[in-house]
Amino acid sequence: MKKSFPSFINTLRSITEISQSQADKICSMARRAELEKGECFIRAGDIPEKLAFVTKGLFRYYYLNKKGDEFTKGFFLKNTFISSYSAMIQDRASYFTIQALEKSEIIVIRYLDWERLLQDHDCWTRVLLSFIEKGFCVKEAREREFLLFNAMERYTSFLELFPGLEKRIKQHMIASYVGITPVALSRIKKKM
Repeated sequence: MKKSFPSFINTLRSITEISQSQADKICSMARRAELEKGECFIRAGDIPEKLAFVTKGLFRYYYLNKKGDEFTKGFFLKNTFISSYSAMIQDRASYFTIQALEKSEIIVIRYLDWERLLQDHDCWTRVLLSFIEKGFCVKEAREREFLLFNAMERYTSFLELFPGLEKRIKQHMIASYVGITPVALSRIKKKM
């Protein structure tokens, strides 16, 4: 097994049973990469051809409107997967950008290789189903927050979901994630 891949394989094995031969197969297809702070893994408008597992660092997904305003969709830490999966499976441009917020290390797999794995063994379908289910739950929770929570409740939810993250990222990114302006975020923090 490659030097930086044990946490990757252990994460996969926490989802389902993966034989050593299947672990070796995915490791042979994967490559390690480093991204500097601010560097993009996928840019909005590009057709993505890869997914990745974060072994070190921090990423965010964000949208950009025509005026240049950023809207943060989510944050992804160590031991999570990053991709614009719907764009890959539909062979279309990504609607959002995936950006490293710190110097980060990832394990990258080409989508074509991932498709081959899915056809090769059922364990990869179980892994994919787990990611889809987790993504669905996150999406449902975010929708609920935006429909039912006020700004202070959304900020409190952010703090609970990502403990300590507010010290690692810029305040405008938090405000963008919560759906408010940085000025409104400052007011909420003073009230708290």
